[in-house]
Amino acid sequence: MPLGSGDDSWPVSAIHYGSPVIFTAKLTWRELKEWYSPAYREQHGTPLTRRAAHTDNRVLPMGRRCGHQLYASAPGGNPVTSALMPTYVRADLAFERGDGAYLFTADGHRYLDFASGIGVTLLGHNHPQLVAALKNQADRIWHCSNVFQIPEQQRLAERLVARSFADTVFFCNSGAEAVECAIKLVRKFSDHAGAPQRTRIIAFEGAFHGRTLATIATGGQAKHLAGFGPPVPGFDHVPFGNIDAVAKAIGDETAGILIEPIQGEGGVRSADPAFLRDLRDLADTHGLLLVFDEVQCGMGRTGHFFAHERAGVVPDVLALAKGLGGGVPVGACLATRTAAAGMTPGSHGSTFGGNPLAMAVANAVLDVVLEDEFVDRVRVTSALLHDRLVELSRRFNEPIVEVRGVGLMLGLRIRGDSREMVAGLRKRGLLTVAAAENVIRLLPPLIIDESHVNEAMTVLEDAFRSGRL
Repeated sequence: MPLGSGDDSWPVSAIHYGSPVIFTAKLTWRELKEWYSPAYREQHGTPLTRRAAHTDNRVLPMGRRCGHQLYASAPGGNPVTSALMPTYVRADLAFERGDGAYLFTADGHRYLDFASGIGVTLLGHNHPQLVAALKNQADRIWHCSNVFQIPEQQRLAERLVARSFADTVFFCNSGAEAVECAIKLVRKFSDHAGAPQRTRIIAFEGAFHGRTLATIATGGQAKHLAGFGPPVPGFDHVPFGNIDAVAKAIGDETAGILIEPIQGEGGVRSADPAFLRDLRDLADTHGLLLVFDEVQCGMGRTGHFFAHERAGVVPDVLALAKGLGGGVPVGACLATRTAAAGMTPGSHGSTFGGNPLAMAVANAVLDVVLEDEFVDRVRVTSALLHDRLVELSRRFNEPIVEVRGVGLMLGLRIRGDSREMVAGLRKRGLLTVAAAENVIRLLPPLIIDESHVNEAMTVLEDAFRSGRL
């Protein structure tokens, strides 16, 4: 019985998953269809998407409203649900292919990608050098475990060491894993130095370091901690940019300081270079390890290979991921030999970390990013985009509060809900990312040029001029 025909009084069981409540309801087809009606959409302002699934030869609807998911089932039938755990609020949009700075749907619609998979596709989509590296390695060996030598892993580590403060590298698969390694390294450093009581790490309000139990405790945000029981202990949170608060938080159990030089999820908030230098001084004075989380801001995104380079300061430990793999899952924890002294055989590990396939692609990413003048071109393009955004903010100073960020990690803080703005821009063919403090993040691939900047600005200007998203 297709939706819209037959007996509208046929009962349906529906479960609505949505923050902050979960509820179930017994509905008739007529009531359920009202959720899909034009009148409902007009009243609530957010359209529902229609999906269909088959259960007991009946076609049942499944809809989503404002990011909440509705599941329906027929009497005696199985619930109609997505096989995916509903942990994401997904846009009703899927892409078939990508090319450079663009993504394409199956029906041919083109989108300018200024989100880059949240800062991941550093060199855009379908980059020929990355594709060639992946295909070449795929014909040879994908995985063999870290109980054996992996030449491409050794090569990538040597190249990262040569281009950084570090002496040693541990490879993993994500930013959260890279930060987890850094946390363990900090604690192990103290234990190895004969101070096992020093386990606490100073972190910053508004931070985001990942979704594992330890990294959500490091970030300290209530919305990420809710429902997961007591937070992992050992983290002290202070206001971002407040050096006096950091100094007061240092105690006998403090082992390190962990900070994002630019908070991405936290609203594209850049740490003042002087603040980072002061953190280095405090760490040296008290014998602490200074850890930089450059998962999002590293790999040339700021116009420097590492974001901390613009401050003229170096950390003891650094977490890296996202752009390092150009779209292939790769994470890395870089450290000085002194900081990593406690990381002895068996102290840490990863089944998939540093596998030959991922290492081949990451080396190809470095081939491009370490080319002469690559980051110089990023600085030129980012300066153009920043200036155009500042100009836009002056013309539309009512909705736009400020322009934030460095390099090609930029943000527009607006009055109103940034998520609605992101959705509106998406309808116009521009992909961006929402962040805290009503900020729209612009994280384009580093290969964009003036034409892409012009195209993005045309969309932004049209959106703000119309006053409707």
